[in-house]
Amino acid sequence: MTVADDAVPKRPRFLTVDQVAEELAVGLPTVRQLLKSGELRGLQIGGRGMWRVAAKDLEDYIEQAYRFTADRIAAGEVSDSDD
Repeated sequence: MTVADDAVPKRPRFLTVDQVAEELAVGLPTVRQLLKSGELRGLQIGGRGMWRVAAKDLEDYIEQAYRFTADRIAAGEVSDSDD
């Protein structure tokens, strides 16, 4: 391991719903809907069913979202507004 490797903070293996919402810059309801629809892979832990998302699954979701958006742009389905 190099000194540069030590300087990079390690992301936890699993993220909370709050952490995922912050990472994606969206609200908690959006993350919960993505989880319940299966669009974002996650798991429920404990008796209260708290959601956790593996960091890799979040990265996979982001990559898939980029590909989907690129396909929509190529097909002329995306407008110029920021909505």
